[in-house]
Amino acid sequence: MKSLFKKSTYILPAAMLLFACGGKETKKTATETVVAKTSKTKTLEIEKPQLTFGFIKLTDMAPLAIAKEKGFFEDEGLFVSVEAQSNWKNVLDRVIDGQLDGSHMLAGQPIAAGAGFGRQAKLVTPFSMDLNGNGITVSNDVWSKMKPNVPKDSDGKPIHPIKADALKPVITEYKNSGKAFKMGMVFPVSTHNYEIRYWLAAAGIHPGMYTKENVQGQIDAEVLLSVTPPPQMPATLEAGTIYGYCVGEPWNQQAVFKGIGVPVVTNYDIWKNNPEKVFVMTDKFVKENPNTAIAVTKALIRAGKWLDKPENRKEAVEILSMSQYVGAPVEVLANSMTGTFEFEKGDKRDMPDFNVFYKYNATYPFYSDGIWFLTQMRRWGQIPDAKSADWYSSTIKDIYRPDIWKKAAQLLVEEGNIPATDIPATDGYKPATADFIDGTTYDAKDPIGYINSFKIGNKDKK
Repeated sequence: MKSLFKKSTYILPAAMLLFACGGKETKKTATETVVAKTSKTKTLEIEKPQLTFGFIKLTDMAPLAIAKEKGFFEDEGLFVSVEAQSNWKNVLDRVIDGQLDGSHMLAGQPIAAGAGFGRQAKLVTPFSMDLNGNGITVSNDVWSKMKPNVPKDSDGKPIHPIKADALKPVITEYKNSGKAFKMGMVFPVSTHNYEIRYWLAAAGIHPGMYTKENVQGQIDAEVLLSVTPPPQMPATLEAGTIYGYCVGEPWNQQAVFKGIGVPVVTNYDIWKNNPEKVFVMTDKFVKENPNTAIAVTKALIRAGKWLDKPENRKEAVEILSMSQYVGAPVEVLANSMTGTFEFEKGDKRDMPDFNVFYKYNATYPFYSDGIWFLTQMRRWGQIPDAKSADWYSSTIKDIYRPDIWKKAAQLLVEEGNIPATDIPATDGYKPATADFIDGTTYDAKDPIGYINSFKIGNKDKK
């Protein structure tokens, strides 16, 4: 399928505009000055019009695919290549090394890079790509052993959300038979790692600790968590290497489709409307190309808004199914992208907010979202030493850049592309919330109190 709805026109030097006959537009080169002009778009002076962005084959890369296919990047005078990457480490390295101008990335990656865990670099995110979108899936064998422990409704269907309490006796059974209980997540600083740890720990199951000397995260673990790239999750489960995993779509629904596993809980149920992926550039790129960064953010905000119109989801699924994007079957992508989610085969339930790309200020990079990731890094020992409350605030303000988002959004308001009411009146912090599976209250302005509220994990002095 070729790129859809390319709406913009380009003003180039007169000698380059048209062939003498036929009126065809010539190709642009990287050195040309490119200015976008449409009926709605306000022109920015773009410092770097030709860009290469990365992504991993997951449903939540959708804003990148839509910004490209619907012409939103071109409206801003940007010529963007969007390239699939092999794994999250490769994504991080290629952005830091300048091989990619930006990328779809795990929210924890730019935060860890600025907070002292893993490879260090000055990375920034002006745009949150989505809310929710993940699930925890277990093998058919594990589900058959969990199911008797799950409360049922009057029709005999499992009552959701399913807590890890139902898994606890299964883990004990494996342990008594001499088997370690192994589960997969996508990266040490992924939302998935923190979500599966949260879910397990809420049931009193220890998911393991990190230390300076041991970065495997398996100290004292009752469940051994290890890294598996998202597209490989179903095959790894089917091979019996792991007994369950936490991953984004479409790889939970793929397990249902293939009949090899059962999703038991979504991250919407673990933390309602939690932040997921972010779009990341280096601090150096943003400083050298400020207008380009704003233009990219404008295009992505428009893509998020387009995606959250229900009437557009079917077309979005078709686009994502293309081999250059997610490349999964339409029916697998549609299971979660069109407002439903299938748990046990045939148990399809309405989940209109499973994938959120714009509602609830989803695109805004809230400091409080980033601080949650920092609290989890400290809770599990990836940040090995205690930090002051001020450290959490100052660290995230170097990484999350709502100032860029606001400049982009204000231009979109002036153009008539979004209403002014879509710009939140905020200091960057969401109100305290108890929308977690265990009912614990999270207040980003009291990170140490939050860390200390858990039975399992590090404790710090205020």
